[in-house]
Amino acid sequence: MPSINMLGKKVGMTQVFNQQGHAIPVTFLQVGPCTITKITNQNIQVGYEYINPKKLNKANVGHFNQTKLPCFKYLREYKAEPLTLSKARVGNIYTIEQFIAGKLVNVSGVSIGKGFCGYQKRHNFNRGPMSHGSKNHRQPGSIGAGTTPGRVFPGKKMAGHMGDNKTTIKNLKIIDINIEKNILTIKGSVPGKNGGIVYIYTK
Repeated sequence: MPSINMLGKKVGMTQVFNQQGHAIPVTFLQVGPCTITKITNQNIQVGYEYINPKKLNKANVGHFNQTKLPCFKYLREYKAEPLTLSKARVGNIYTIEQFIAGKLVNVSGVSIGKGFCGYQKRHNFNRGPMSHGSKNHRQPGSIGAGTTPGRVFPGKKMAGHMGDNKTTIKNLKIIDINIEKNILTIKGSVPGKNGGIVYIYTK
């Protein structure tokens, strides 16, 4: 299967049953159609989801006017194989038909933000004793040495912002493809909340 890179949205999760009666957790993704908006020496840019030109800046509107294409809300550029580049043309449309059931794909998205989190939730630290006069319940303990080096090293596991990071889940199996509704059924979980933008690609 040639390299395929498309954009879509996460619809939600459920479970399906196979022929042996085993429950399989799956995620529904609404993928494409995606249009090729730009081709360079090694890269291909695809656009997803039409948008009113009034909601874009002049630079993006000019880019779409130059290629005589409708305006897209989301753009993604990726490095393509020579064989894919030779067949690609600006204006070509990729649909969910490019995928094959049973094959593996990688899915990237922005994980759900969890705000400012403490040590236990963010890094799975153990808490201190809760009784017998202990005053170390959910405290981090020592975070560095004394006079030398006299500072806290960068990257120290401490409380802070958790989630809202780009996350990639690799080798997710395609369970089913609904061509009419552009729905891709993937085994397992996908980063992000329902309605979030995801990037689906094959090796």
